[in-house]
Amino acid sequence: MSELKYVGHDVRRNDIVEKASGRIKYLGDRMPGGAAHGRLLLSPVARGRVVGFDASEAEKMPGVIRVFSPQDDPGRTYNSALFLPDQTDLQDHRIFTDTPLFVGDVVGAVLAADEETARKAASLVKMEIEEDEPLVDLFTASLPDALSFREGTPQVVEGRIAYGEDALPEDAVVLETFVRTQKVHHGAMENHICEARMEYGGVLLVETPCQMAFTVRYALAGLLGLPFNKVRVVKTPVGGAFGGKQEVVIEPQCALMALKTGLPVRIALDRTQNIIATRTRAASAGYVKVAADSQGNLLRREMDVLVDAGAYATGSHRVTMAMGKKTSRLYRIPSQSFRGRTVFTNTTPAGACRGYGSPQIHAITEIAMDLLARKLEMDPAELRLKNLVHPWDSDPAGGPPLGNARIRDCLVRGMEAFRWNERRTLPSGDGRFRRGVGLACCTHGNGYYGSPYPDFMSMAMRFCEDGTVLVNAGLHELGNGTLTTVGQIVAEALDLPPERIEVCESDTSTTPFDVGCVASRVTYVCGACALELAEKLKARFLEQSARVLRIDARHLALRSAELVDTEGGARWSYGEMVCRIAKELREEVGEYLHFKPDRNPASYGVHFAETLTDTLTGMVEVTDYLAVHDVGRAINPRLLRGQIYGGVQMGLGMALSEEIVYDSKGRPKSASLSRYTMVNAPSMPHVGVLLVEEGEPGGPFGGKSIGEICTVPVAPAVVNAVNASLETSMTELPLTPERILATLSARRETNAG
Repeated sequence: MSELKYVGHDVRRNDIVEKASGRIKYLGDRMPGGAAHGRLLLSPVARGRVVGFDASEAEKMPGVIRVFSPQDDPGRTYNSALFLPDQTDLQDHRIFTDTPLFVGDVVGAVLAADEETARKAASLVKMEIEEDEPLVDLFTASLPDALSFREGTPQVVEGRIAYGEDALPEDAVVLETFVRTQKVHHGAMENHICEARMEYGGVLLVETPCQMAFTVRYALAGLLGLPFNKVRVVKTPVGGAFGGKQEVVIEPQCALMALKTGLPVRIALDRTQNIIATRTRAASAGYVKVAADSQGNLLRREMDVLVDAGAYATGSHRVTMAMGKKTSRLYRIPSQSFRGRTVFTNTTPAGACRGYGSPQIHAITEIAMDLLARKLEMDPAELRLKNLVHPWDSDPAGGPPLGNARIRDCLVRGMEAFRWNERRTLPSGDGRFRRGVGLACCTHGNGYYGSPYPDFMSMAMRFCEDGTVLVNAGLHELGNGTLTTVGQIVAEALDLPPERIEVCESDTSTTPFDVGCVASRVTYVCGACALELAEKLKARFLEQSARVLRIDARHLALRSAELVDTEGGARWSYGEMVCRIAKELREEVGEYLHFKPDRNPASYGVHFAETLTDTLTGMVEVTDYLAVHDVGRAINPRLLRGQIYGGVQMGLGMALSEEIVYDSKGRPKSASLSRYTMVNAPSMPHVGVLLVEEGEPGGPFGGKSIGEICTVPVAPAVVNAVNASLETSMTELPLTPERILATLSARRETNAG
């Protein structure tokens, strides 16, 4: 690849000074500015019917403005994941419900002059709820005789993906296993928050740190009976999202209260509310049957996966089917079947969470791959290398072609850098502490193309009169460097320092439409749009300049923020020429682009983990880690590595400690960070990063996604390492000390017997 000036370099992110100095104003940092404070009234039971609602004591409190009950619900249902009218997912959610379906379901709200009054008043509201027996266990809820707790809707939604023949040779080596993954809290530092108010002209303004502003607009317009152009959604700075702010969660309650009272309204959840009342990563339970010949060549794989949707449809079945679509894009398997069943339970609704089903399905399949390797008496890396896809392979399940798939490069280079062959043959030890290594491979996408959901966007770009550039797009910076990356791409095309490029974020009344910061589409789709538009703007600028100067446009070039006559040697600053174009041609130097991708290649990665397990306590320490990723080309290597470090941290939590647990009545037992154990900085291992940069056609300067895939293989890599060190076959996540000790105890009893 040719050397570039800005792309491929560690350009300082655009918001680093504000964030490092604390000057950035998140929505929660703003002075309320006269806003009334809403406090949601959440159901204390997992399933029931509201038969009494007494707000009289709360309404007596000074400062209480209004108490909202189920009777204030507008009577329309919605699905929090829909963003266009033709999407047919089940719409089963209400703003305020009188039939709560999980602990944390929103029954009503208190609106008061300040947050403390709202909190105290909420505690005075008496809700009488007749409790019904909840369906909490995923397996029980999936049984044929399990009655749906949602009238008129199915208890289980099923989808299938299959290709190839079912038959197997008699000498095939077959491995069957069952893997369970848990419900996970997103763990963003910023809890859910929203502000809404009515503006001049009857426009409802909603400010929210969301990932899909146009989705919020779509949901609110339908729920509140407003025209789309009377709902304005402005994306505010985000203090972490990871998919948890992809759907419409508390915006409906906030908007309804503002519309009903005419007052500015703020709702800010606390951590407990955030854990129990928003969204989770879906729990899953997957049966896998995988067959290979004696040489390790895969022949067929069958998967039957249950996915816990929680109480409402949200985007859960989309997650289920996304799992199935990933399974044909990593290994060359001539025959495969996937059955995904989305099951409703009386627990917190599931939705998008970094990887959109990929962490769950890769945990299921990559743990199975290691167990198959053990049965074949093969090196797990050798088994994978025999079967991984090659560049430019097609997807046998009918998905888009895989593109420049460099997963084999990731594995080979990673094995060498991690010293896999050497470490794997070292004894794990026979004392209290056991050391082992494991790996896992993974794949993920680059947008929606090839799915039932449309992927497109529009973007405007113009030179300002001082030579700076304004990029107007519906982008969503989530803390990952989106605006910096897009700015670098534009800077490279226009040969202009990135700090002279301003990239806007989503405002549904002023920015062009974009789906949102989802589906790992930002670099590959939004970045490609920005590059194409920048090239279009460059061509327009050169053509306009040529008319002003009365010379051939082929003799003009953009070099270091100056327009250069390559033959005569004259130079003009961008700003100088923009002003001349405005004066002499009466034209703006700007362009607009409608963009839709025509491909969706796969990104790939291989992660290697070394673990040390204490057989006395069951504690696991990850002592070394290597993440190898096929990224096409790193637009900003430093920001890219930061994504990987964070992705590994989240994956380690999934592997070892994080889990939302419910009792038999559906009550969350881990509803605070003191009971929900996340991996913190002192517990992080050294994380090495190795990038494979072989370019990806269609991506800006060859770049493709990293933000979601970097958390996908972490859990199975760690589980495989622990199983290798202990010679166990544990398949239930997370590998808590209790589960490890129970496994070791059961083995001792079996050996003793």
